[in-house]
Amino acid sequence: MHLQRKKKLLKRYGLKAVNRPKMTPSHKTKKAVVLSEVGHKLKLIRFGAKGMGHNYSAGARRAFKARHRRNIAKGKSSAAYWADKFLWSAGGRKKNPPKSQKRVYGKKK
Repeated sequence: MHLQRKKKLLKRYGLKAVNRPKMTPSHKTKKAVVLSEVGHKLKLIRFGAKGMGHNYSAGARRAFKARHRRNIAKGKSSAAYWADKFLWSAGGRKKNPPKSQKRVYGKKK
């Protein structure tokens, strides 16, 4: 019973395995992950706001971690844990900022 439900849930959300996040282009969040909890419970967790930027700087990462410290400490069952691990880690996504954020103020062209 549990195995069938797991397969059905993974197929429904287009995921390959449990505890492996996937980008969600047609949803308002960036990523989704199916979490396998104790007692054979499965839970879908969505995390990452699409309107937000990326972890461009160490200061932005520190601010995120300070703001969400309590939720990150809750463990795998919180969206903040997954966002910290996959979006805000130092080795996270390497994507250039938008053109509007590339200008360095104080320097002449």
